[in-house]
Amino acid sequence: MTGRAARTVNQASAGQLLELVRSGRATTRGALQQATGLSRATVGQRLERLFRAGWLREGAGGPVDSPLGGRPSITLEFDDEHAVVLTADLDTRHGRAAVVTLTGEIVAEHAGLLVIDEGPEAVLGELGRWFAELLEKSGRGPDAVCGIGLAVPGPVDIDTGRVVQPPIMPGWDGYDIRGRLARAFAEHAGTDRCALVPVLVDNDANLMAYGEQRAGYPDCSAFALVKVSTGIGAGMVVGGTIYRGVDGGAGDIGHIRVGAEALCRCGSYGCLAAVASGGAVARRLAEAGVRAASGSDVRDLLTAGHPEAMALAREAGRQVGDVLATVVTLLNPGVLMIAGDLAGTPFVTGVRELLYQRALPRSTAHLEVVTSRLGERAGLVGAGALVVEYLYAPERAEERLAALGV
Repeated sequence: MTGRAARTVNQASAGQLLELVRSGRATTRGALQQATGLSRATVGQRLERLFRAGWLREGAGGPVDSPLGGRPSITLEFDDEHAVVLTADLDTRHGRAAVVTLTGEIVAEHAGLLVIDEGPEAVLGELGRWFAELLEKSGRGPDAVCGIGLAVPGPVDIDTGRVVQPPIMPGWDGYDIRGRLARAFAEHAGTDRCALVPVLVDNDANLMAYGEQRAGYPDCSAFALVKVSTGIGAGMVVGGTIYRGVDGGAGDIGHIRVGAEALCRCGSYGCLAAVASGGAVARRLAEAGVRAASGSDVRDLLTAGHPEAMALAREAGRQVGDVLATVVTLLNPGVLMIAGDLAGTPFVTGVRELLYQRALPRSTAHLEVVTSRLGERAGLVGAGALVVEYLYAPERAEERLAALGV
C-alpha cells in the first residue's frame, strides 16, 4: 500500500463517509469503498455508527453497475428527519424565526415586531419564546433541536459569536449572544439542554448570501449579495464558503465614504448608508411630509407605487451602483444579487445604470444582476445551512458520535 493510500484509509472516518453521502459523491457501500480505499468490513462498521445515530438511512436500489447484471446496490441517504434547527433573522425593527429541517425546508415560521434598540437581553429573551412556540407548532420537542442559527445586522466575530462595534445595534457590542439565546430557549422550552445546543451567529447579509447561493446558484464560485434595508451590507460566498475577512468585517460596504455630508449612525460623515439605505430614503421622505421611519416603510411605499419613494429609490440605487462597480471589479462575481427592503425595480434600475457605466466591460461580461429568490426567508435558510454544515462536518461529526456513545 502506498503512503497516499494509507493516508486515505486512516482519514476515512465515519464523519467523512457521511460527508461523501451528503454531498452525493458516494451513495452506495461500493462507491464508498472505491472513494476511500477502505475494506467492505470497515465501511460497514463505520456506517453502522451512522445508522445507530439515526443520521443515515437506506434508500431505493440504485442502478446495476456490472454488465453481468445482479442485484441493484442499495443507496444511502442522509436522514434529515432525525433533528431540526432553530433559526432567526433580526432586522432593526422586525424579526423572523423558524423551525428548519436539516435540508433547509421551513416547517414552522413566525415574524413580528422586534426592536433591536431594546437591547440583547430583551430581544433574545423574546426569540426564546418564539422558538418554544414554533417547536410546539411543528410537533417537535426540545430534544429534536440540534442547533440554533442567528442572523444579525452587524459585523460578527465568528469564533465568539459576538458582534463587534455594530453601528445599528446599540448595546450589543461584545455581548454573549450565544449564551443568552441558549438560556432563553431552555427557559421557554422547559429543558435543561441549553449547554448542549450549539448557537451560531453571523452577519445577516452573509447568511442571506449563503442561503441564496446554496438554494439557487450552487455552481457559482463567486457570489455576492447586497442587502439594502435600514442599513446596507454585503455578503460573499467564494468557493462555496462565506468570505468574512480576518475578523468578520468583510462586506460592510454601507460605511464606504462617498463624499456626501450626511451623518451616519456610525458617527462618521459621508457613508453610503447615510445617503442610500432604506433608512436614508425614509428620512428624506419624512422631511418631505411622507410618513416613513424605516426601510420597511419605504418598501411598503414602493409596493404602493408612491412616486416620490420610487424616484428616491432609483437615486439610491445609482449611488449604490457606483460603489458596486468597484466591488465587482475586485471580486469578479458571477452573480450579484440585490436584496432587502429596497430591492425593487426602481432601485435595481439605478444600480444597473451606474454599475455598467462605471465598471470595466471585462468585469461585467459574465455577471448576472438579479434580485432575491428566497426573499425574507434567505437569512433563515442560510442560518440553518450554517448550523448543519458545522454539526455534520467530518471532525465535528466524529466528536458528536463519540458523545452519543456510538
